[in-house]
Amino acid sequence: MLDRWTMPLTQAPLIRLADWLHRRGVGADRVTLAGFAIGLLALPLLAMQWYLPALVVILLNRLADGLDGALARLGDTTSDAGGFLDIGLDFVFYGAVVFGFALADPARNALVAALLLFAFIGTGSSFLAFAIMANRHQLQRPRFPRKAFYYLHGLTEGTETILAFLLFCVFPDHFPYLATAFAVACLITTATRLWGGYHTLVQADHTPPSCRG
Repeated sequence: MLDRWTMPLTQAPLIRLADWLHRRGVGADRVTLAGFAIGLLALPLLAMQWYLPALVVILLNRLADGLDGALARLGDTTSDAGGFLDIGLDFVFYGAVVFGFALADPARNALVAALLLFAFIGTGSSFLAFAIMANRHQLQRPRFPRKAFYYLHGLTEGTETILAFLLFCVFPDHFPYLATAFAVACLITTATRLWGGYHTLVQADHTPPSCRG
């Protein structure tokens, strides 16, 4: 929901940093893999209840997630392979963070962590399934032209997920309540994406390719 406003604000600093890396020969896929490796450190850090260091690596992962796309566009190396790697590792990272909180305090956190992972499956599958169909119908994405996949809007998007992870780390004792609230928001996102995606594709099925935009 907030991505349409936050993404334009982050582009200028990301482009400056991407330009610095590009001039030193750093490729986008290397940033994607490095960011994933750094982000995955959140799992053991959270399991040991080192919440602030975990927050640092989570934010570094999210920085790399924005930086790799800017770097690919700057070097004119955007590709389906890079987009696939980026989104695939993102979902593994999201699951690792939630699993880390489950390990931090299984008695209090495990059940609600399972609920949040259940909700993530809904948001992720509806996002990716629609992206496949949108590509098949050659649908455009005017609000998010920098995304590798067609970006179907929802209540919980990248910005909301970062904010949720931040709150989880800053207020770990309240994880059960915060994660439950975020899971409900993710389930609402899943429902709206399924509804919106279905009706968009029904319309696309009856629209000539030359008229789609």
